[in-house]
Amino acid sequence: MGKATGFMEYERELPSDRPPTERIADWREFHLPFAEEKLRTQGARCMDCGTPFCHTGKLLNGMVSGCPINNLIPEWNDLVYRGLWHEALERLLKTNNFPEFTGRVCPAPCEGSCTLGINEPPVTIKNIEAAIIERGFSEGWVKPDPPQNRTGKKVAVVGSGPAGLACAAQLNRAGHWVTVFERADRIGGLLTYGIPNMKLEKHIVQRRVDLMTAEGVKFVTNTEVGIDYPADKLVSEFDAVVLCGGATKPRDLPIEGRELKGIHFAMEFLHANTKDVLDGQAATPSLWESRVGGRKYISAKNKDVVIIGGGDTGTDCVATSIRHGCKSLAQFEILNRPPDERQPGNPWPEWPNIFRVDYGQEEAAAVFGHDPRHYAIMTKKFVGDENGHVKELHTVQIEWVTGDNGGRPTPQEIPGTEKVWPAQLVLLSMGFLGPEDTLPDQLGLERDERSNARAEYGQFATSIEGVFTAGDMRRGQSLVVWAINEGRGAACEVDRYLMGKTDLP
Repeated sequence: MGKATGFMEYERELPSDRPPTERIADWREFHLPFAEEKLRTQGARCMDCGTPFCHTGKLLNGMVSGCPINNLIPEWNDLVYRGLWHEALERLLKTNNFPEFTGRVCPAPCEGSCTLGINEPPVTIKNIEAAIIERGFSEGWVKPDPPQNRTGKKVAVVGSGPAGLACAAQLNRAGHWVTVFERADRIGGLLTYGIPNMKLEKHIVQRRVDLMTAEGVKFVTNTEVGIDYPADKLVSEFDAVVLCGGATKPRDLPIEGRELKGIHFAMEFLHANTKDVLDGQAATPSLWESRVGGRKYISAKNKDVVIIGGGDTGTDCVATSIRHGCKSLAQFEILNRPPDERQPGNPWPEWPNIFRVDYGQEEAAAVFGHDPRHYAIMTKKFVGDENGHVKELHTVQIEWVTGDNGGRPTPQEIPGTEKVWPAQLVLLSMGFLGPEDTLPDQLGLERDERSNARAEYGQFATSIEGVFTAGDMRRGQSLVVWAINEGRGAACEVDRYLMGKTDLP
């Protein structure tokens, strides 16, 4: 490492974000750039450990520890410290097809397992990663690199989320003709329609799609395989097929009043919002609201909004509702509030299960004066008005008790804690149950006990000859970085299936 004492000399420092009261007036990214000298200083904090846990990518106690795509983090941290940005980019792209995505939306499990993080704040790995790729684009170092030779083999990739894009990029690199099918009107999957613009601006996604197009990947939009394009036709027309359709079946809340109007799944809300923003190219919510022919989205304006569920999707619903101009906002978590610091049962290098304030909650506190989250709370029923529209919901506080249920905690209601909340918009953000059934059923795929397409990790082959699967469709709801890992892995196995061997990394 270039600075042997850097981890002792320098404190962790991140760039500032735009103030919450400023950024809620538009849909633009809220992170501000960081000076090069400061980035180099942060790179100097990397210890270049003899055994670097930051790029291990293992599951410990059910949570990811380290980088699932095994980024060569100590190497490019040192190169940034020394000002060798082009070399740092080369190291980064060896393992990560899309650092411009992960550098923005990944929760950074690498930082959770950083050795320095045992007793000091960890290295700012995620921020340095984003800076490297943006430097590469600004300097013109990232350019189309089509394969010199083509194999003549044709591969179909179904789904253009991070798994599908990573798989397509790698297969194209191997010289195969790749066609990516996407049912939406834009490429990107959850990168485009699942993550709001302020967290990942869509020109960033389109920039990468344009690059892949120039390298020879073919993209087909508005085409749902299994409905617009028969599955058997796909299998017969291509030498191999990779299913990367995601785990898009949302978990429901089947309680009294669920049929009322005004209760939506989170992805309905986020997808429609982003599509309307992109269709209108509106920079600010005020311009967006006044646009002629607008309001195709689910509006939170002047409404009491309740979001049931946490995680990144719940946070994105919080931030989007605030930009709409909601009247009030509450976010319910059935679990207890996480502790402020690691507990003995959650040691390093496990992902630190601690209390965090994300961008949406920070914005809510700036607007309403408090964090919108309420913990250990269960929704009992929805109540509607005379028009069949939700007007309130009823909750009760719970405590988690370990009983005879196999040692697993179960929720018990606390008497006297019942409460009624006003709500004209309820958003269900409780995760996903697996892939939708149409395509797997049409192909006759074997499914696992969680309804995912059955395929062994590392092999990615389904029960149908020549059909592979990767990402959330195989493993269930997970991180963008795991999707990239699986897309790359599936590409290796498809290449091996087609050619008898593979040289793909």
